Amino acid sequence: MWAKVEDATITGLIPRPKGMTIDGTQYPHNIFGIWSVSELEAIGIYEVTIDYTNLKDKDYYNNTDITYAFSSGAATGSYGTATAKDLPTLKTKHKSLINREAYSSLQDSDWLVIRAAEGGTAVNDMETLIGNAANVDALAALYVESGDPLTRPLGEWPSKPE
Repeated sequence: MWAKVEDATITGLIPRPKGMTIDGTQYPHNIFGIWSVSELEAIGIYEVTIDYTNLKDKDYYNNTDITYAFSSGAATGSYGTATAKDLPTLKTKHKSLINREAYSSLQDSDWLVIRAAEGGTAVNDMETLIGNAANVDALAALYVESGDPLTRPLGEWPSKPE
């Protein structure tokens, strides 16, 4: 992505190469691929660098739109501070997902009852972990796999019996 800069202000964004007229001169779209950075900047076209520092997982957070700025000869885009989605709503959604997965598995077998009887992770345990999540980051962490073999704090679904 590039920005058209005039008088140290971004006057337009160019998401992909295109032909354009600048100060009465028509330029073809291929200048974006064959011209050097300094040649593009000489006609006021700057490559935009995006800062993703504040961008968070959209399943758990509401991100702001990108804001663009031109300073010290560089065009940048950055996200504002993300805000966590409503935790009780997320917990309800995740408990519902767990129950749907369990129901889907139950259609072919009675593994849920066997799993609980054998001391494995029952769906109620998964719901309890989701319900006990103190904040959105704690809820998201339940799904992060780690270790060898890979496991997640929420627990794993067993293989379907044959």
